[in-house]
Amino acid sequence: MMRSEWRDHDWQLIHTLPQSPSLHMALDDVLVHEVGAGHRPPTLRIWEWASSAVVIGRFQSLRNEVDMEAAQRHGIEVVRRISGGGAMFIEPGNTITYSICAPLSLIKGLSFQQAYACMDEWVIEALATLGIKAWYQPLNDITSAGGKIAGAAQAHRGGAVLHHVTMAYDIDAVKMLDVLRIGREKLSDKGTTSAAKRVDPLRSQTGLPREAVIERMIATFRQRHGLADDVLRAGELARAEALARERFSSQAWLADVA
Repeated sequence: MMRSEWRDHDWQLIHTLPQSPSLHMALDDVLVHEVGAGHRPPTLRIWEWASSAVVIGRFQSLRNEVDMEAAQRHGIEVVRRISGGGAMFIEPGNTITYSICAPLSLIKGLSFQQAYACMDEWVIEALATLGIKAWYQPLNDITSAGGKIAGAAQAHRGGAVLHHVTMAYDIDAVKMLDVLRIGREKLSDKGTTSAAKRVDPLRSQTGLPREAVIERMIATFRQRHGLADDVLRAGELARAEALARERFSSQAWLADVA
């Protein structure tokens, strides 16, 4: 198999109404398999969140990462995704999330580090056009002089790669630290401030509405790689809804790594 270029593919965009955290997990699973099987062209999906969530990586310990009592108190759903990486704190209006489902040929012969960098070049370009000097920081972050902007994760399924990224547009650092156990032992005023610093939201660097940042991202992808508007097929959505119910909403899946 030869390595393919972005422009070799007929990229499709899915950007739909807000959906539940568990359905988002299931959609990634379904779409990466569809692309791998050749049933769907390579796809960029921009997520809209129906509710707040914490998304933990496939191999993370639920108990070590999340204070479930605090999550319930704040009305935050906790879900586990199919890719590795760290925990993500999501609030609908404060987060920009996207995933790319692409044939493995796109990253053929690349190291993990090169594959992550390759998948996010277009975003770094989009941010640059908004006046944000951002760069890829191995292994899976997009960062800036102001701090970390985004975290990425990947999974290989069949003949496809799933690459998804959560970007902080704005963030409630106090609530995030209440729910995530990161830096708990240092949870003084200093700890809260440093966590807020560590993740520097796009809003503070652009002043633009979240929707405007997303529009620029889509326009940049379209210009670089080509992109046609698409929708979820009925079968894809039905399978994802079933998976969301049976697996991604289940306690067994969530607590799989205790």
